[in-house]
Amino acid sequence: MYLAEEGDITTIIGGIAPDWGPFGTLGDEARTMVQVIMALAIIICLAIAIWGAAKQRIGATAMRDTFSAEQGKGLIVAGLTGVFIIGSLGTLFTIVYGMAV
Repeated sequence: MYLAEEGDITTIIGGIAPDWGPFGTLGDEARTMVQVIMALAIIICLAIAIWGAAKQRIGATAMRDTFSAEQGKGLIVAGLTGVFIIGSLGTLFTIVYGMAV
């Protein structure tokens, strides 16, 4: 309890958040560009997952097309995997960079 009374939320989050590892020396503009590119990639991956869900639903019920339903499952998995990988890139870079140093 004693440690929790002195700290605030930025101390807690700052201890968990990656420190950008090899990108730590980049300027603020470059960091913002990396964040924007990663956000766009996540949005694209989510769109792929949503398209896969729609394709699976339409293929399985309306058209009774099993190939389309299976293709939809693949798109869902690919989209969500992409979201996970892109979302964890900052942490992965920090871990790999920390191991190299």
